[in-house]
Amino acid sequence: MDIHFSQQTGTIQVVVQDKRTNKILRVGFADEATFFKMDETKQVYLLKNGKPEQLTGGEYFKPIAVDTIIPNEDGSAIVVRAIPDGSTTGADSFLGEKNMEDLAFLSYLQDFIERRKKEMPEGSYTTKLFTKGINKISQKVGEEAIETVIEATNGTKEQLLYESSDLIYHLIVLLTEKGLRIEDLARELKARHKE
Repeated sequence: MDIHFSQQTGTIQVVVQDKRTNKILRVGFADEATFFKMDETKQVYLLKNGKPEQLTGGEYFKPIAVDTIIPNEDGSAIVVRAIPDGSTTGADSFLGEKNMEDLAFLSYLQDFIERRKKEMPEGSYTTKLFTKGINKISQKVGEEAIETVIEATNGTKEQLLYESSDLIYHLIVLLTEKGLRIEDLARELKARHKE
């Protein structure tokens, strides 16, 4: 990677972009030490008051993972494609633009479901599904698919939307149980798409 730090300031400009939503999370600067810390730890760091500061997000302000670092043509700036763990509260806006579009909410929802699987809080419906295992989760997807079809043929648009939402929720739980992401579905559909 060919990076050229400014001779005057010793820094490069850094644009931190959410890999999933393509939203800009932050624009800042990195000096050589900050850049190498980011490259080595695979977590986002920017200069603040002359020192490397870790960029965090999510409900518990977790570190934001670096996916890829892309330099511009002359190496004087980089785009850091990042993967926030959950919502990027505290690091989710740039010039007032929130890092959440309607479709991007599906990624956020799966992040939430993954936390449920990891933490397994008592009283949670999602915890109950994970506790009962793959057969119960698969059964729920089937039940919700049937209810969606019934509403599509004999129900209202509102009920179709309600049942479809249940179907997608349970499908995301199933994907999570199998170690897949909703983005994997998007990539599969994109690969199949022909103009």
